[in-house]
Amino acid sequence: MAGFRALAREVRNPRNSIALRRTSLRKCLERFAPYGHRATWRHLCARAGIAPDDRAPDPARLIAALAELEEAREVWLAYEVEFAGRRRREKHEGIRQPSAVDDWHRNTWGGCDIVPCASPEVTPDARLADVLRRVIAAMESAPGRSCPVCAQERIEWRTDLERYPLQGPVCTDCGIVVPTSVLTPAALSATRRYALAEQYAAV
Repeated sequence: MAGFRALAREVRNPRNSIALRRTSLRKCLERFAPYGHRATWRHLCARAGIAPDDRAPDPARLIAALAELEEAREVWLAYEVEFAGRRRREKHEGIRQPSAVDDWHRNTWGGCDIVPCASPEVTPDARLADVLRRVIAAMESAPGRSCPVCAQERIEWRTDLERYPLQGPVCTDCGIVVPTSVLTPAALSATRRYALAEQYAAV
């Protein structure tokens, strides 16, 4: 099975058919898809100006989508190196109790669903790399009241998510499932009140 870098080379290879290059980019998402496969694909297509179902997109647009994905992957790989080093130091110092960051990292192992989106139709506007930097910074900071990606406080508790986590706080602006550990207890309570208010408003 080809790895991410080998697939990226296939995307860039001008001797390949455009269909193969597109397929190779889709396969890259089997190795690294921060929002989940479908949501990451739609995000990259929107940013690069590609119709998601276009079987023969402009090669330059494919390369632009790949470049954004590669940039985000470099951010994540650097974080994983730093994370592994920190855990080694903590274990050496006798700190065995996992933290909220450890729990989050364990559930994002491999680079898929790092920042899952509740719907593939709604993803952050920012570049993938910027989103990852913001979420990593939030995980390593004190909890707050707002979405770590777009800074909005309109966060709604959802119980109908399709993948892990099956329920959790979802930003109504950028669509990410917000890690619970980046929100204060008061902010988490507000997500449930917001969901109830929306539910009753729809009746």
